[in-house]
Amino acid sequence: MRIDLHTHSNRSDGTDPPAELVRRARAEGLDVLALTDHDTTHGWAEAAAAAEELGIRLVRGIEISTRYAGSGVHLLAYLPDPDHPELIAQLDRVLDGRNGRLPAILERLARVDIDLDEDDVRRLAGNAAALGRPHVADALVAKGVVASRDEAFARFLGPGGPAYVNRYAPDVRAMIAHVTAAGGVSVLAHPWAGRHEHSALDRAGLAELKEAGLAGIEVDHQDHDALTRQRLRDLAWDLDLVRTGSSDYHGTGKVDHELGCNTTDPGQFERLLELAAAAASRVSGSTPDVVGQ
Repeated sequence: MRIDLHTHSNRSDGTDPPAELVRRARAEGLDVLALTDHDTTHGWAEAAAAAEELGIRLVRGIEISTRYAGSGVHLLAYLPDPDHPELIAQLDRVLDGRNGRLPAILERLARVDIDLDEDDVRRLAGNAAALGRPHVADALVAKGVVASRDEAFARFLGPGGPAYVNRYAPDVRAMIAHVTAAGGVSVLAHPWAGRHEHSALDRAGLAELKEAGLAGIEVDHQDHDALTRQRLRDLAWDLDLVRTGSSDYHGTGKVDHELGCNTTDPGQFERLLELAAAAASRVSGSTPDVVGQ
């Protein structure tokens, strides 16, 4: 069984529509796919319909922007109730922060003589629920300023860059609690990726998040080298956390992250589902809905 638990559609910063993403996953021989767009559930319905049609199991998820010890941390929330009021309120606030910083980013680009406007960005964002830095990067590529998203982040949009603008992100411990209250389970996405500051996510930090309700950590990810993966695997074992693996697929928006390039062990996946079922049962007495289960 091949299981990919972290992918993005064009409802956030991927380039494939949700149904096309599911079709690609099926064509690549995946049995289970999680759709985890940034801070939104807008692609769930379309992806679920395609999964039913194609006979692939779909796990509904969200990659939520959070903070821990002053640094950005991405939290994968699996199978929460999308109608839970506090979860909706938090996601809306995060999305407002994404949209609200676009004018400031464009203003800072103008200071370094790069002429870009909101229409340029919106044209490329398409059906995305919010306009993020990757869409600004795409607009910079289209204008010929840079050759790729990676170059855009390295030169302009990343922390320390001339067009970097901070935005709201909730504390990761609070967000874990919101996900749990919504009947879902939480997994830290690529916690030791080189582009993120992870010094606080050592054993003590991960133990604190486990105490707050964290279910697992994403171990096998393209931004983790072999030594990093082994160290994270050992920590997950030591702390009794689920270990996941995934592609972090973005379509053409991110190179070297092909569907299924990393996968989750079936036993770890079943454990994640068991934890989700327990969380959902505590909240509503029901079990989570996995398409194709």
